Amino acid sequence: MTVPHTTPTYRIDPFDLRLFAAIVEQGSITAGARHIHLSLAAASKRLQQLEHAIGAQLLLRSKRGVSTTDAGRTLLLHAGRMQRDMEALQADMAAHAHGVRSTVRVLCNTAAMTEHLPQLLGRFLVAHPDIDVELRELGSQDVLVSMRREQADIGIVADHVNTEGLNTRFFREDRLVAVLPRQGARAPRRALPFVDLLQRPFVGLPSDSGISRLLHDKALQHGRGLHHRVRVRGLDAVMQLVGEGVGVAVVPEATAVRLAKERVVVRPLSDAWATRQLLLCTAGEVPPGAGAAALHAFLAQETMVRDA
Repeated sequence: MTVPHTTPTYRIDPFDLRLFAAIVEQGSITAGARHIHLSLAAASKRLQQLEHAIGAQLLLRSKRGVSTTDAGRTLLLHAGRMQRDMEALQADMAAHAHGVRSTVRVLCNTAAMTEHLPQLLGRFLVAHPDIDVELRELGSQDVLVSMRREQADIGIVADHVNTEGLNTRFFREDRLVAVLPRQGARAPRRALPFVDLLQRPFVGLPSDSGISRLLHDKALQHGRGLHHRVRVRGLDAVMQLVGEGVGVAVVPEATAVRLAKERVVVRPLSDAWATRQLLLCTAGEVPPGAGAAALHAFLAQETMVRDA
């Protein structure tokens, strides 16, 4: 059977995807219709409408039952995924309907993600078992773009970006430092300008991480690029590879203090941009939603306690 390709006026119904999956699983239209408590006539009509909507034949009929075409196999893959997503959606919405859970979307830069938030979020989540946090790392500029598009409830950025239009408050001071292999390093106490590191190979995080983007931009300002010997997922691996002598790195000072070993030398960077403030950002005075408001109040309170 050839299904003519026309501009579809029929929208795909999730129920039809469920029907199609049942037909394939049961091996025939009759058995599939019976499985989801639908008459054969209604199932046949829905299947015909589905094929016309897609513009391709989905099933090959025979006396032994049905088999899928290439288009049918593709649809079956998507149908299964959509059904799982719908089940997850229904479970999440049911939780909200009963007032059980809320999810707070937080975007932050590398330093906040690795050094400042884990312990704070741990305490908050233990104290609020009905609140989940969706945490994602982005460069500070990308965090602001997402915040202005209302794609997050709370953002944490470095103060070198323009936060106009957002409400901000001080969160933490963050310093970036150079980490070098101890072998061959001199004057371990002396501050280094970032440009002095550019002649050496680097160990770094993935190119899409916030700190990698910052260092890339700063290197370009000196007309140079960064030669990365290797990129790894975590700062602990960065520190370990520097200790092995693979290259140098720039990491948050808190990371260097926490992970520094005998085989590395930590030096402050003399560049002004290496000392920055991290800012807690929201689109309004208080984030919408009880969960987001609670997390924002907790982080703000922890900042005041720390500074007291």
